[in-house]
Amino acid sequence: MSTRMLKFVSTEQERPVKRSAEDRSDDFHEIYREFIEAKAEEQAGRCSQCGVPFCQEHCPLGNNIPDWLMLTANGRLEEAYQVSSATNNMPEICGRICPQDRLCEGSCTTEQSGHGSITIGAVEKYITDTAWEKGWIKPITPPRERAQSVGIIGAGPGGLAAAEQLRRKGYKVTVYDRYDRVGGLLVYGIPGFKLEKDVVQRRADYLEASGVEFVLNCNVGEDISFQDLRAKHNSVLIATGVYKAKSLNAPGAGAEGVYPALEYLTTSNKQNLGDAVPDYDSGKLNAKGKKVVVIGGGDTAMDCVRTAIRQGASSVTCLYRRNRENMPGSQREVANAEEEGVTFEWLAAPRAVIDNGGKASAVRAVRMRLGLPDASGRQAPEEVPGSDFDIEADMVIQALGFDPEDLPILFNENQLTVNRWGAVRVDYSTMMTSMDGVFAVGDIVRGASLVVWAVKEGRDAAESIHEYLLACATDRPVAAE
Repeated sequence: MSTRMLKFVSTEQERPVKRSAEDRSDDFHEIYREFIEAKAEEQAGRCSQCGVPFCQEHCPLGNNIPDWLMLTANGRLEEAYQVSSATNNMPEICGRICPQDRLCEGSCTTEQSGHGSITIGAVEKYITDTAWEKGWIKPITPPRERAQSVGIIGAGPGGLAAAEQLRRKGYKVTVYDRYDRVGGLLVYGIPGFKLEKDVVQRRADYLEASGVEFVLNCNVGEDISFQDLRAKHNSVLIATGVYKAKSLNAPGAGAEGVYPALEYLTTSNKQNLGDAVPDYDSGKLNAKGKKVVVIGGGDTAMDCVRTAIRQGASSVTCLYRRNRENMPGSQREVANAEEEGVTFEWLAAPRAVIDNGGKASAVRAVRMRLGLPDASGRQAPEEVPGSDFDIEADMVIQALGFDPEDLPILFNENQLTVNRWGAVRVDYSTMMTSMDGVFAVGDIVRGASLVVWAVKEGRDAAESIHEYLLACATDRPVAAE
């Protein structure tokens, strides 16, 4: 084993320098500076090279983390990239937006021993950003071109991961997406301060240079039928994600000034990309000068509160019905939001939106306490009698999660079965749906979840599609163009 490893006792944990709250609170650039080579090697060298690496076990992709940390510590960065990218189609994106504190870093042995986790995400990001800079990442040249084609519905992380894996095997791949840019929620849902959009575009350009075809501004079920896609391609993968917002079930929820989180975030991201966005320019979905209340405690809620700060809101409050320890969002994101001036009202739930002439003016909330565990194992929140209070609000953002769209209706396909929540049913051993040759991955299968899970399922589905096409592709001709 290299003498450059096992330095977690002599070397303190050090993360990339974070821009000050004052410096970052009025722009949408990423908040962390880049590691320099010496610092990346030093921090990678803190790894204890566990015989049973819990970091790898708790990564949905099973990334070979100790191996690429060891290679980084020894200055073998191109090899580190090769190992990192062998299991992950977008390590520079996962390195930026994965909740490492809940996954690999939270499970790190050095973290459990009290020495602070290895900065896995920052090193992962550094490795791949360097690979792009040095020109180590080349367009895909398959060893052979195959006659079969695959149509993928959705250009988010699950669809893109599958597209890359299938293209490596030589299949013709066409990706259809409703938006005008490749990336799905990576572009329109996640703010630039977590993931700058040129990082996503770089991946899109790479896939296009590799032979993946993108058909954008295309709503399957409207601009092209699902049945036509099946006739055109030998196999179809559904990777649409989930976009239907869960609504606040309270009096006044329909007042002017109450908006779904994704509508708000999409508007902000489009404006930052330079698009003309009337709802932003008019002030409707612009938080400047407004008192903003965000309802919810997940990562989407954190994206909303931090976006509102950058838009110049006069105040931003996050209302969450459980306590800090029980919130589903990343604790790092909460800390970042607090640094930037967000107020958190823990153990508080909305009771109503108070409107003045049809416009939101306040949120009436009630204090909560945690009772017995519910079916999920988490303590269920209970109202504290007589504890109502009001929070002034000109803008109320609902970040309560997402439900699947009704795909059987949208696609006019009643053979596509869904579960009681509307998510597409699959055989998890293959990711195939109830329809022969039709597969599904990501949030449309598991509900709103992490990017890393979508990537993992995209890779798994690509392998299943390959096996399916090997077995039966020549039996089913593709319709002529």
